[in-house]
Amino acid sequence: MSTKEVALFDYWPSPFGMRVRVALAEKGVDYEYREEDLPKGKSELLVKMNPVHKKVPVLIHNNRPVCESLIIVQYIEEVWSHKSPLLPSDPYQKALARFWADFIDKKTYETGKWVWTTKDEEQEAAKKEFIDHFKLLEQQLGDKPYFGGDSFGFVDVALIPFYSWFYVYETLGNFKIQESCPKIIAWAKRCMQKESVAKSLPDQKKVYEYALDYKKRLGSQ
Repeated sequence: MSTKEVALFDYWPSPFGMRVRVALAEKGVDYEYREEDLPKGKSELLVKMNPVHKKVPVLIHNNRPVCESLIIVQYIEEVWSHKSPLLPSDPYQKALARFWADFIDKKTYETGKWVWTTKDEEQEAAKKEFIDHFKLLEQQLGDKPYFGGDSFGFVDVALIPFYSWFYVYETLGNFKIQESCPKIIAWAKRCMQKESVAKSLPDQKKVYEYALDYKKRLGSQ
C-alpha cells in the first residue's frame, strides 16, 4: 500500500465503484486508485481486504478496509462531513434517501444485466421490469433537479453510475429509455454537468465494448 491514507480498489466498468469515485470527488478527497483486472482474477490484497465478498469496491482508509458501495459512500459522508453533504440532516429524509438507494441496489443492477445478457421473451420481460423500476424512480424524482431536492445527494450518487450503462441497455436491448422515462434522462444529463460525475464515469461506448467482450467470454454471442 502507498503512503496515502485513502486508497480505492476498483474495476473501471463497475457502477458500484463509480459511486465511490463520485462521492470521493464530491468531497474533494485525494486517494490512490488501485485498478483490479477482474477478468484475469482478483488480487491477493483485494481478497485480504474483503474476505467476505471478495469483490470491488473496497475503500482503504488509514489501512482499514470498508466494503460495499453504499456503506462506503455513507462512510465517506461521515468522515468528510464538512464538505458537500450527501445526506440530509432530517432523520426522515435521510431514511427516505437510504430506502431509495437500497431500492436501486436491489433492482437496477440485476434487471439491467438481464436486459443485455438475455434474449427473446426473457429479454422482453427484463425490459418491462427495468422500465417499471425507472418509472418508480421518476415518480420519486418528480420535478426536482435532484432526488434530494436542489442539491446533488445520496440517491443521485447511487443511481447516476448506471447512466454509463444506458447505451449498453438500449443497444443490446433494442429500446429507448427516453421514450418511457424522459425525466430520468434529463436528470442524468444534469448530473453529468457536474465535474465530480463527469470525471468519474467512463464513456458509454467504452462500456459497450466491455459488455460485448463480456458476452463473448460468456459464450452468449
